[in-house]
Amino acid sequence: MSKVRVRFAPSPTGFLHIGSLRTVLFNYLIAKKENGPSAGSGQGKLILRIEDTDQKREVKGAVESLIEVLDWLGLKFDEGPNLGGKFGPYIQSQRLEIYKKYAAEALKKGGAYYCFCSPERLEKMRSDQQGNGEPPHYDRTCRDLSEKEVKRRLDAGEKVVLRQKMPLSGVVKVKDELRGEIEFKAADLEDHVLIKSDGMPTYQFASVVDDHLMEISHVLRGEEWIPSFPKNILLYKAFNWTPPKFIHMPLTLNKEGGKLSKRQGDVAVEDYRAKGYLPEALLNFSVLLGWSPYTENVSGQSQSEILSLGEMIKKFEIKDLRTSGAVFDIEKLDYFNGYYIRQKNLDELAELCRPYLVKQWEKKGERFVKNVIRLEQERLKKLSDINEATEFFFADRLKYEPKLLIWKKLSAKEVKKNLEEVYEQLEKIPEGNWTNDSIEDALMSYIKAREVKVGDYLWPMRVALTGRQASPGPFDVAEVLGKPESLKRIKFAISLL
Repeated sequence: MSKVRVRFAPSPTGFLHIGSLRTVLFNYLIAKKENGPSAGSGQGKLILRIEDTDQKREVKGAVESLIEVLDWLGLKFDEGPNLGGKFGPYIQSQRLEIYKKYAAEALKKGGAYYCFCSPERLEKMRSDQQGNGEPPHYDRTCRDLSEKEVKRRLDAGEKVVLRQKMPLSGVVKVKDELRGEIEFKAADLEDHVLIKSDGMPTYQFASVVDDHLMEISHVLRGEEWIPSFPKNILLYKAFNWTPPKFIHMPLTLNKEGGKLSKRQGDVAVEDYRAKGYLPEALLNFSVLLGWSPYTENVSGQSQSEILSLGEMIKKFEIKDLRTSGAVFDIEKLDYFNGYYIRQKNLDELAELCRPYLVKQWEKKGERFVKNVIRLEQERLKKLSDINEATEFFFADRLKYEPKLLIWKKLSAKEVKKNLEEVYEQLEKIPEGNWTNDSIEDALMSYIKAREVKVGDYLWPMRVALTGRQASPGPFDVAEVLGKPESLKRIKFAISLL
């Protein structure tokens, strides 16, 4: 298969899992890689297919939400439910007649059979097997029913499923693009269900049929599907189809080595978006979970991990994907996000921060808010931090413990005296010349002339202006607050001592 066609096939369960972001991103890179992963293939195609055969899990509006968040990430598809294409429909529940056709063909070829076992019988069977220390598996009771018996039970309206007829002996060999050839004993493979009793196909059946009909060249999925791999390949062989290339990615793990779960933190891309993580940061972070664009460092030189989407496309090669588990490190994501926040110009950043500062915007106006954002830009890890980080700028009166004003071994009396001197010096500065440079010149000249310690004056000034231990520098804060508000806050601090 010369054409490069890859697909992202999520279930409409209401959100995009952070681990699935890596899957769709790698699919995107395979599709968009210049000249494609196979020689002469040209630009590949990325297909969005919705696997909604498990109707119980479907969430209303999930498809629209998924498409919206993928657009926000900048991952554009070539075909899909909202885009059309000659291989549609792209929603599995709209393809039931197709699956019905190929299920009948599988029966005719002898690769599948009807199973009439009730849920109660299957439950007892599995319970007995576990009680005997055996792995639970279907015992093939219905595998060799006569045509007459099958017809009788179908005519009687008994509930029925369609199972794949697996080989009973020998070895099934499959090839993973990262792991090479993998062997499975046929005797260990279960005759699993292809079509459920409600007529819906299972993932195992629908995905194979769809991938073939949509001419998918590469299937990228999680390593948890490796046990199903031989079943998939046997289906391709049963239909005499050429399988696509399979790439099984390692799981995305938490720091403790376990699977990411909602109980341990956010797992949805939408959650990270709401907190103020940027799409470029999420992409940059995700692409390094299981892939590295670099060979081993030469002479100990460090390589930058900052990669734009264009650079990812340029550097990406399937052979550089790794099979070891990828650890989700929120601190590293924060690092990437902070970096990309610092790259924004003030107007861009202000618009991104606007949803978190709606009331402040109304209260103080655009110019004041932008000046506040400018001061905090270097310190932000995520956009949602802007509210708490800048709260003191918008407070009518700061609330803090007076002892916070005390610097090192100074007494309250000494701190009060120093603040009074700061107040006097600031009061002399004309309001029209109230800039961080003029404030710094005035105070630093005074401190040097007195030959006193800088911290004895600037620490209590910072606390008086912000009510905090950590904040931007006092000269910058004073400039943004303006002269009247700065003097008001210093005067209030003096009253507390």
